[in-house]
Amino acid sequence: MTPDVRHDASAHRFEILVDGSLCELDYTLEHGVMTITHTGVPEAVGGRGLAGALVRAAMETARAQGWKVVPACSYASVWVQRHPEYDDLLA
Repeated sequence: MTPDVRHDASAHRFEILVDGSLCELDYTLEHGVMTITHTGVPEAVGGRGLAGALVRAAMETARAQGWKVVPACSYASVWVQRHPEYDDLLA
């Protein structure tokens, strides 16, 4: 099952709602650089790959928009290291 990731561009956030729990990835965007500042998944829905789905959605959005990415949050940083197919997006 692929989670339904929603992008709220005005709030600079990607979200997944699972079993009433909100999972989120927050970012800033300046001069074509997306800085991922926070990725959060409540413990109640953890272990399902939701944080990874959020980061992947953010990276795919950055690619589509022509943005570079700075994975400033610890989870996003580790995720990017494990997915070298996104190295071209790193600022």
